[in-house]
Amino acid sequence: MIRIIIVDDHAVVRSGLKMLLNAQKDMEVIGEASEGDEAYQQVEDKAPQVVLMDLSMPHGKDGLSATSEIKKHFPDTHILILTMHDDEEYLFRGIELGASGCILKSAPHEELMKAIRQVSQGDAYLYPSATKRLMEDYMNKIKQGGQVDSYRSLTDREREVLALVAKGYANKDIAEKLIISVKTVEAHKARVMEKLQLKTRPELVEYAWKKGLIGYTR
Repeated sequence: MIRIIIVDDHAVVRSGLKMLLNAQKDMEVIGEASEGDEAYQQVEDKAPQVVLMDLSMPHGKDGLSATSEIKKHFPDTHILILTMHDDEEYLFRGIELGASGCILKSAPHEELMKAIRQVSQGDAYLYPSATKRLMEDYMNKIKQGGQVDSYRSLTDREREVLALVAKGYANKDIAEKLIISVKTVEAHKARVMEKLQLKTRPELVEYAWKKGLIGYTR
């Protein structure tokens, strides 16, 4: 079961989402919150896999601040931002703060389910127009000679695999640790190497060390 906490300042919205999600065979809403501080406490107490995070909550801590705090102290919690506004400033900021994705409240129910399942597996999710704008932003940076941090392009799962490979874990050990197949580990590792443009394991270890993912040892 995918354990979910809903964060929204409207009780009617929370109630509707709870009914919708609990009707799914693989989902369970284990908590609700109306603002960011309450959301943090719910995450601390109940350890959800996914948090549906509203951005605009005027009567308490906002969604962006809550996202930052939760990801800082509970990095394994996946946050899917819920927003009414197709606003790229909030989208980019949310991703920078560690959110796994963003979806519009006006999206079809089927798309919301897809997004929740996707981020619960450690993958990222963006609605189509957001993906297009992120790609445009990326290309603009390239044209302007800016540097794009390839690490930001890795999914949460790929970052986990990167850190474990760099620490010396074998594929079988990583598979057991993350409860996935060896083939899936190999696929993640291949995508990491491709995204980071690395050729060898020593290069990967050096990269992970520079990123602070492992301690430096000889």
